[in-house]
Amino acid sequence: MHVFADADTAKEHLALTRGDLTGDRSMLLRIHSECLTGDTLFSWRCDCGAQLREALQRIASEGRGVLLYLRQEGRGIGLYNKIRAYALQDAGLDTVAANEALGFAADERNYAMCRPMLRYLGVSNVRLMTNNPWKVAALQNFGVTVTRVPIASVRTSHNAKYLDAKRTKLGHLATAPHGLNGSF
Repeated sequence: MHVFADADTAKEHLALTRGDLTGDRSMLLRIHSECLTGDTLFSWRCDCGAQLREALQRIASEGRGVLLYLRQEGRGIGLYNKIRAYALQDAGLDTVAANEALGFAADERNYAMCRPMLRYLGVSNVRLMTNNPWKVAALQNFGVTVTRVPIASVRTSHNAKYLDAKRTKLGHLATAPHGLNGSF
């Protein structure tokens, strides 16, 4: 476990590593933005917790990899505003429209902190577990060699509108839909 402090925001970010990170072989990587409701409270409104658990399981199975856990709750708008956005979603807006109604961009996250984290770990060639093309582009802009590895989105009646908005409004790449059956 490695903790990194962002001098610009004073937020602390976490890198969990497993196995030998040396060598030229491509490293399994997940960049995961904090989601208190999904990661720790098991909310069904999103697919965050399921994707976090799947990424950790894949890294453990492979015996080698990195999870970058970035402190940018609610697509970068913070927990307070995320809960306000939930109220707007309950009133009928999708996740993107709710953020925008609060005066935020659809996605306020910034991946700049990944650069020094990966540099410190000596990682420059990754198999990135993501459906988000913005994460791929961010790493490529930092000079990291990236191969995208899809990660399952567990689709339920509770998060279907959320997943559809991520795909249609944020450009997230679809994966084969999975029902909630205990496996990711």
